[in-house]
Amino acid sequence: MHKTYDQAYFDKWYRDPDHAVSSPGALKRKVAMVVAQAEFYLGRPIRNVLDVGCGEGVWRAPLRALRPDVHYRGLDASEYVVRRFGRSRNIGLARFSQLAELRFDTRFDVIVCSDVLHYLKPAEIRAGLVGIAEMLEGVAFLEVFTNRDDPDGDHQDLQLRSPAWYLHAFHEVGLLPCGSQCYVGPRLERHISALERAQLPVGA
Repeated sequence: MHKTYDQAYFDKWYRDPDHAVSSPGALKRKVAMVVAQAEFYLGRPIRNVLDVGCGEGVWRAPLRALRPDVHYRGLDASEYVVRRFGRSRNIGLARFSQLAELRFDTRFDVIVCSDVLHYLKPAEIRAGLVGIAEMLEGVAFLEVFTNRDDPDGDHQDLQLRSPAWYLHAFHEVGLLPCGSQCYVGPRLERHISALERAQLPVGA
């Protein structure tokens, strides 16, 4: 069955209490953690955020609650999302793989890609990661489940790969882990300690 990211999909997985796997409180804590990580490595408040596969843009409100002046830009492959929220929440239409060519007039202090990569094919992931690494000024939050996790929620088209597969893919474009599914890009590589680098699989 073909999966469609329409209003019914978001109603089920984000608002229906029988299916929703997150809560507003959990999201607020997650956003605060990512903002703190980015500002620690940048040494200043964040100025802008790119949210890839943003859905209805649920990160926008908690981000602005913390940093009212932050510039939020969302990207999603759902025509429903862009039609309904594109103008009011600054969401554009794009697939993850299009980040290989898609560029903006600035780099981003935070790039978010939450609950997306484990639904994509390897070629799509590798293509999009190139763009994330090139557009990243600060920290990327790449929330992904692997074959060592037991995720709740939408299992249609779910593709669980090994942790090593993702670490290799991230390392290939210069993204280095700094904890809690956050990654610094090549511009901040000097800030990553040897112990954090030890998370990389042998041969990476």
